[in-house]
Amino acid sequence: MSALPFTRRAGVLPGYGLSLGITLFTVCLMVLLPLTALIVKASGVDWSDFSTSITGPRARAAFALSVGASLAAALVNGVFGTLVAWVLVRYRFFGRRVLDALVDLPFALPTAVAGIALATVYGQDGWLGSLLEPHGISVAYTRLGVTVALVFVGLPFVVRTVEPVLHELDPKVEEAAATLGASRVATFFRVIFPTFAPALLTGVSLAFARGLGEYGSIIFISGNMPLRTEIVPLLIVTKLEQYDYAGATAVAVVMLAVSFALLLLVNLFQARVRRARGLR
Repeated sequence: MSALPFTRRAGVLPGYGLSLGITLFTVCLMVLLPLTALIVKASGVDWSDFSTSITGPRARAAFALSVGASLAAALVNGVFGTLVAWVLVRYRFFGRRVLDALVDLPFALPTAVAGIALATVYGQDGWLGSLLEPHGISVAYTRLGVTVALVFVGLPFVVRTVEPVLHELDPKVEEAAATLGASRVATFFRVIFPTFAPALLTGVSLAFARGLGEYGSIIFISGNMPLRTEIVPLLIVTKLEQYDYAGATAVAVVMLAVSFALLLLVNLFQARVRRARGLR
């Protein structure tokens, strides 16, 4: 019996060589080229000026606020984003599609509009701000306001990352755990959570990275006070307006390095998880 000749299946998209070439060209043009230009620009900055720009009191305060608020917002979104994803996947109720659409609203809504809306709601005379102010809780024009804005813009990242994994999770696995005597808490932490934990980590990391670069929704609710409520993107804009291009470049490179390192760690973790599960 003669062996069948090898045939290559034709695909809808162009061949490997053409597809790879277009992919590399697009990535280099849209991503790599601007980032390379930023790094080259930073390499021309004198080291003393570079160090002064990123270690000054104003820069340190801005870095602390951006990183701290982004981390806090990402952790909050990790908890409530998982809950929202669980409800959307496991329950059928009136208005579910509306709730599902509202989750994506921060993606489509201009960030400046989101900032104005948050400042209006959480202002001293706002719907929620007027209720919180008598209890000594100020949101607008404080660091708490920055965190609230980052929670708003980062929630969809967690929901949309965790949701597909929960869709694939068979409820029969939970039923089997219950028949073996596992409590609800034990079932969640020993059966359900390990399944979507990598996706949750990815969503939290994306929300954190998104928060580091957020600008529009924060400037209207933070008050933009140096050393108190000034974020790193605003500091970069301020330096540019003052024609301090070296300082703006130095701060931008630091933010680029932090974001790249974070996403690299997430990708390495995901690759390790896939290897552990026997996947490519």
